[in-house]
Amino acid sequence: MDFDVLVLGSGPGGQKAAIAAAKLGAEVGLVERRNMIGGVCINTGTIPSKTLREAVLYLTGMSQRELYGQSYRVKEEITIGDLTARTSHVVGREVDVIRSQLSRNGVHVLPGMGRFTDQHTVQVSDGSGQERSVTADKIVIATGTTPARPSSVDFDAQTIIDSDSILSLDRIPRTMIVVGAGVIGIEYASMFAALGTKVTVIEQRMRMLEFCDTEVVEALKYHLRDLAVTFRFGETVSGVERYKNGTVTILESGKKIPADTVMYSAGRQGMTDHLDLPAAGLSADKRGRIKVDANFRTEVEHIYAVGDVIGFPALAATSMEQGRLAAHHACGEPVHEMHELQPIGIYTIPEISYIGRTEDELTEQRIPFEVGVSRYRELARGQIIGDSYGVLKLLVSPEDRSLLGVHVFGTGATELVHIGQAVMGCGGTVDYLVDTVFNYPTLAESYKVAALDATNKMRQISMLTD
Repeated sequence: MDFDVLVLGSGPGGQKAAIAAAKLGAEVGLVERRNMIGGVCINTGTIPSKTLREAVLYLTGMSQRELYGQSYRVKEEITIGDLTARTSHVVGREVDVIRSQLSRNGVHVLPGMGRFTDQHTVQVSDGSGQERSVTADKIVIATGTTPARPSSVDFDAQTIIDSDSILSLDRIPRTMIVVGAGVIGIEYASMFAALGTKVTVIEQRMRMLEFCDTEVVEALKYHLRDLAVTFRFGETVSGVERYKNGTVTILESGKKIPADTVMYSAGRQGMTDHLDLPAAGLSADKRGRIKVDANFRTEVEHIYAVGDVIGFPALAATSMEQGRLAAHHACGEPVHEMHELQPIGIYTIPEISYIGRTEDELTEQRIPFEVGVSRYRELARGQIIGDSYGVLKLLVSPEDRSLLGVHVFGTGATELVHIGQAVMGCGGTVDYLVDTVFNYPTLAESYKVAALDATNKMRQISMLTD
């Protein structure tokens, strides 16, 4: 065999699988297109979108308006060039970091696209007509996903776009329709609304982000409406007509909505079509996803699959861990299983993050809980940074005082949630948070405020019932 482990794809899952296997002493090859080191995550997905969000927050001055007035703005005329300059810089630096890590760990990068010719052999085509056949003892598929594109829609990267082509726009649209209120759709809707674009969100279901806490989603909707976002729930797009100066989106209900740009966010499709999976004895479902077991092994025991290509939760963070675990299993090295507690972060404006269960889930399962709430406006740090809307909510078991869920909405939510994750993961109770001294002034002290709120409510009940 040419390699002990061959990895297809260099996104978060592929990178970590390749590096983990190399650190365990394996001879590792990694197949990736020349211009896509780091995968979709680095080049068109997670990193560009989060960088874009930071650029939007800074240039619009949104986070400072509570302090300096609603008209405060760092730059009056924000252009696509202002936004892409920052994203290009960050993407370039990240690609350099990944190349360096792969090189430092002795991973052989094979430029091109790979397809199976049998269960141990992959044909790598570099796009210029050159092909190379490589063999491997173990193979890890980490090819990721691409935006799902309805066949009836004529995408052109300017007026009708998906999340991959959003950075190729030549100007910031005055009006925009976002089809689909999933995580990606709502993140981009909030960014463009902050830039001053009038955004309409169209969603077939009656609510958005159904897996999130209802109260948090309502707070986000309130903020987006404040940015002039219009929501059309329970509506389906029947077609989009393109004209010289824009588009008209036609809904099944008969409504017609004009806009400069229409962005489709209709889920994502596994990038497996080019792999010739049947040659390796594998298959994918209609969304291009590959089935795996608890060790990320496919139906062929020496072939693994990790990351978005295996479906839920399809997050960069979980993909990294899946890649590491698959590599350890492939190299016969014992490793701890992934912790069942995994945080969810949604980079809307303002951001959302949570871990554990929601109030709706606990109510449905008939598990008693008490709620402790801390509002940023009551924290000194909240006043200093001008965030009066942020909130942290703890769901606490009155029986053993453990944390059942942590939900954060506002500045730094995706960072703050990890304090709750650590307490939950180590089996801590609400009393730990009550007794802990947090730095002051910080947003982290919201944990202490929320913990005191929950324990005071539990004390009231015990005083009445004793």
